[in-house]
Amino acid sequence: MKLGIVGTGMVGSAAAYAIASTGVISSLVLIDHDPALASAQAADIADALPFIGAVSIRAGDYADLEGAGIVVLAAGVAQKPGESRLDLLSRNTVIFADVIAQVQAIAPDAILLVATNPVDIMTAVTTKLSGLDPARVIGSGTILDTARFRVNLGRHLGVSPQSVHAHVLGEHGDSEVLIWSSAECGAMRLEVFASQRGCPITESLRADIDGAVRHAAQKIISGKGATWFGIGAALARIVRVIVLDQREILTVSSMTKEIAGVQNVCLSLPRILGAGGIEETLVPAMTQNETTSLGESARLLKNATDALWQVRDA
Repeated sequence: MKLGIVGTGMVGSAAAYAIASTGVISSLVLIDHDPALASAQAADIADALPFIGAVSIRAGDYADLEGAGIVVLAAGVAQKPGESRLDLLSRNTVIFADVIAQVQAIAPDAILLVATNPVDIMTAVTTKLSGLDPARVIGSGTILDTARFRVNLGRHLGVSPQSVHAHVLGEHGDSEVLIWSSAECGAMRLEVFASQRGCPITESLRADIDGAVRHAAQKIISGKGATWFGIGAALARIVRVIVLDQREILTVSSMTKEIAGVQNVCLSLPRILGAGGIEETLVPAMTQNETTSLGESARLLKNATDALWQVRDA
């Protein structure tokens, strides 16, 4: 499969390297408004290919996306000093309008995988501007937050995070919701497993893990300015699942008809992914408090998205 990436900054380039490392695609095209940057990133990754796999990679333009099955959207601009979040969203929406139009002119059947933040709102923007079935517009969402949750739980329990099943839902951001009530490890309820391991799940631990997950990105950003390796690997995982039609359940963002009383909002829920994109959306069992928190997250995203369209239409 041919795959394209639009936007070759730190996130786009990290995703390109991670995707190339999976070995599940045959051709990778990098596109950027700065062609020299795209060329440099392609050349740098090409130097790694003899060690990691046989993938054709090159910089190109939108015409080179012909036949692409997936296009990763990692383009966008940074926030200016004094600029509001809504103004930044408006500028990125203008960029996406141009990018999506050019992608669809060449690769109308491609699945669009959104990485640009705020990813839930940009996923809503992509869904509306592209006119695609929402199943074919996927935001990276809380896949990375969910991984962080599982890593922290696994560390506490002394087991691999692959043995932990727990989800972070809602916004990829401050209002995200860690779902403790349905968390499991080793096919056992989390509390039962933790008790047998002699490492109970206390309220203090919950607070510590919640903070570690919720503020992980800010901690990284304070040290190096941005995050890119984690999200690059997360995007590669999504691509692998789609290309190989693995039907894995991942917490990704997509337009959702209704959740916790909020209609038509993009946010993360557990979703079955396969060759056609999102095959089904699942809603885990939640406590009333978790449901309420998820509803608050959904309303926050819905209000922000509606405000964006009001500014754009004004």
